[in-house]
Amino acid sequence: MAIPRRGQVNLTAYAQRFVSQLAQCRSLGIRTVEASERHVVLELPYQTRIIGYPDTGVIHGGVITTLADTACGAAVVCALRHATAAVELSPTLDLRVDYMMAAIPEQPVFCFAECHKLTSSIAFVRAVLYQQDISDPLAQAVGSFMRIGPELVTDRFRADMEGG
Repeated sequence: MAIPRRGQVNLTAYAQRFVSQLAQCRSLGIRTVEASERHVVLELPYQTRIIGYPDTGVIHGGVITTLADTACGAAVVCALRHATAAVELSPTLDLRVDYMMAAIPEQPVFCFAECHKLTSSIAFVRAVLYQQDISDPLAQAVGSFMRIGPELVTDRFRADMEGG
């Protein structure tokens, strides 16, 4: 992991602060593995309480969607922080998740999300959810997120995101 230069933000820590702001992520134990100005990787640990199908031990699809949405949102927040040096929020406008196969029980799920385009009003993202190998995905996602601007961010949220 690269050490940020003076004046730069450690985007892995920044993404984790964003994830930690979300009650559902705290409850699910989602953590940031890595982040950069374009991407994040989040990890969802396997837990029996998130099983959607008790007979098989497979994780509920809603939890997988939550991981995808959070990873995409975190990628946008990091891209905006890098591009503008400001703390911005970007609510989900649209998120499509295509499920390809069920997660293997008792293994964590990872999500690699990339913010591939920023406009003045919308951020565009894509993501891959996987377990052992990103080339064997469980699901993929594409989405768009609305930029609402730094002026609508509360002082408390800004301070929390900046590590204060």
